[in-house]
Amino acid sequence: MLKVIARTSEVGFASFAMESSDDEKDGAPGNYIPKELSHGVQSNGAKFVDEVLNGQNERCLENFRMDKHVFYKLCDILQAKGLLRHTNRIKIEEQLAIFMFIIGHNLRTRAVQELFRYSGETISRHFNNVLNAIMAISLDFFQPPGSDVPPEILEDPRFYPYFQDCVGAVDGIHIPVMVGVDEQGPFRNKNGMLSQNVLAACSFDLKFHYVLAGWEGSASDLQVLNSALTRRNKLQNPEGKYYLVDNKYANMPGFIAPYHGVPYYLKEYPSGYHPQDARELFNQRHSLLRNATDRIFGALKARFPILMSAPPYPLQTQVKLVVAACAIHNYIRREKPDDWIFRTYEQDTALLQIEEPLPHLEAEQPMMHIDTQALDIGFETEQLEISSRLRDSIATDMWNDYIRDLSAM
Repeated sequence: MLKVIARTSEVGFASFAMESSDDEKDGAPGNYIPKELSHGVQSNGAKFVDEVLNGQNERCLENFRMDKHVFYKLCDILQAKGLLRHTNRIKIEEQLAIFMFIIGHNLRTRAVQELFRYSGETISRHFNNVLNAIMAISLDFFQPPGSDVPPEILEDPRFYPYFQDCVGAVDGIHIPVMVGVDEQGPFRNKNGMLSQNVLAACSFDLKFHYVLAGWEGSASDLQVLNSALTRRNKLQNPEGKYYLVDNKYANMPGFIAPYHGVPYYLKEYPSGYHPQDARELFNQRHSLLRNATDRIFGALKARFPILMSAPPYPLQTQVKLVVAACAIHNYIRREKPDDWIFRTYEQDTALLQIEEPLPHLEAEQPMMHIDTQALDIGFETEQLEISSRLRDSIATDMWNDYIRDLSAM
């Protein structure tokens, strides 16, 4: 049986040390400061941080992955809560800068030593202090969904009123991990890579509602979702609301999946293809709306490329890094929603502006279908049937309105 390594609301209460960089090989990725970042660096870390924070805002974005005022405010929050303090040698701003520089550029301790002119032990200690501080306030940055209709649905006639009770999307992502040889078996995913299977629930405006990190890469997505729904700090939906999920999951209470056996992703449809029935139209619009998970994961990895490799830290540190990165993502989204990375990934919403092609009118086929996919979550057959009828009702209303509007043209 696979075990859970960590959970979103509990990983911050234990202290784990970052491994020393002594065993890092000289040629390993992340051991050298990129030339574009090291250009003009002063003689020590304090001068470097002052130079960045007193310079153009773009330098702070490039080096510390957020605007200057957002960076300073996070320092103030961490200090006010007593989670970080100035030391005789290193101010809070420099401590946070070390942490953000490492996760924002996928650098190892040795490389950061060269820039900040501190020992590996000092770099590691402050990295972990900041990581644990972020974890301690991480829940402040994760907000559960509300009861209002998301504007991304309300303001788009292709989604409203059909998905008016949808609060977001849920998906999994595999984050590379580094573990000892004797631990690698469970972490080897179906592609043969070592990873942790991370589940995330997000809003359509690219905020994380919930993150569960630490499951072994060999765990199925349904298994991780089951864990998220049954643990003490569980993924919750407001009454009568649901998340969209892709075809890795089953259609069940609180989660609406696409129709199985029907093309789902846009690339599965030929160019200019016309939806033939309610199921195809439903799957196409479901895919367009659920695209939020692709964009939020893209923005997260672009800001924190350390998540795209397996850093040589203890496993618990690797797990905590995922949750901390998602928390900082939410914090930046709250304080600077139009920052450069968010703007880049909001451009993908242009996909939502694509006009749907006109269909060939054909008779609608009966749609009643109960997914037979194995479920870890213990739902009664009647509950699954209700979920199936809800999906069919949405698809039918969507199709009827689509055909009516077409006939009126």
